[in-house]
Amino acid sequence: MQSKNIKISQLDLAIVADNTSISATLNNSKMLAQWCEKLGYERFWMAEHHNMVNVASSATSVLLTYIASHTEKIRVGSGGVMLPNHSPLIIAEQFGTLESLFPNRIDLGLGRAPGSDSHTSIAIRSDFFAQTKRFPENIVQLQKYLSDDNQYSNVRAFPGEGTNVPLWILGSSTDSAYLAASLGLPYAFAGHFAPRLMLEAFQIYKQNYRPNDTNPRPYTMACVNVIGADSNEEAELLSCTLYANFLNIIRNTRQPMKAPSKAILESMNDMEKAQINQMLGCTFVGNKETLQNQLADFVETSGIDELMITSHIYDFEKRLHSTQLAYEAVAALNAEKSKAVV
Repeated sequence: MQSKNIKISQLDLAIVADNTSISATLNNSKMLAQWCEKLGYERFWMAEHHNMVNVASSATSVLLTYIASHTEKIRVGSGGVMLPNHSPLIIAEQFGTLESLFPNRIDLGLGRAPGSDSHTSIAIRSDFFAQTKRFPENIVQLQKYLSDDNQYSNVRAFPGEGTNVPLWILGSSTDSAYLAASLGLPYAFAGHFAPRLMLEAFQIYKQNYRPNDTNPRPYTMACVNVIGADSNEEAELLSCTLYANFLNIIRNTRQPMKAPSKAILESMNDMEKAQINQMLGCTFVGNKETLQNQLADFVETSGIDELMITSHIYDFEKRLHSTQLAYEAVAALNAEKSKAVV
């Protein structure tokens, strides 16, 4: 068993629930971040998505300012910014500003995907697909803008230069693993929707990692779905909302998050069930004891340094409770490992 303690963090997509305004949704994100900070979560990340009626995190850097200004110590960051949508200079300035406002609290997770459909990608940036091919060199350029070494360049980021905002590579394939390893950056895998290649990607990353002064050793984080409740039966019911969300993705029927109903499970055909089961292969559902046992096996198998959870739960109070149960499950897991070492 691993002896190191596992950190726990939160990914929030600002999912809009049925009969809930965007304003109320963003206020819930703020309160969730405050709750995570109170519990002892390591970081709170938000993801860039576009043209989705049920997601309110499109203006990610703006939203992170809101979250950071209403918290005090939890790390706040992007999980992630989709770099091909943006100029590296603009992202350096935005996150340099965030770091200047909230010193030593900002993370910059970077992804290659559009965070939307192809039509929207072109609407955001006409040369989006060309920029995806430039993803590795744009990361290097962004890193340079944020460093002291850029002070003699013709183009400089203000704010940004010298802030050295920590960069993360986000991925859902083995390509991202090779890239993160070659750049010597921490690596976060999207196990909450694409878990199939995760263990292979982590192995590739660790085997090919190039240490540097900033990141002398590889560092892995897995994002997974966690639905917790006081009983396994209640948690299973709450998870129906998660299944409905992914079924909407498969059917291309995006809509606000719905209250949990077992009817959604009965409406799926065999092909849809197979697709959803593959997408939700890293989903942990149950009471605190069940979560602890499930996560202990996952942590041991994956060898991760940090666990990031996301929870599609319709009732916000129940989501807060699930967030607490997840934290307590990981804390109990760490306590067990500490006893084993002694």
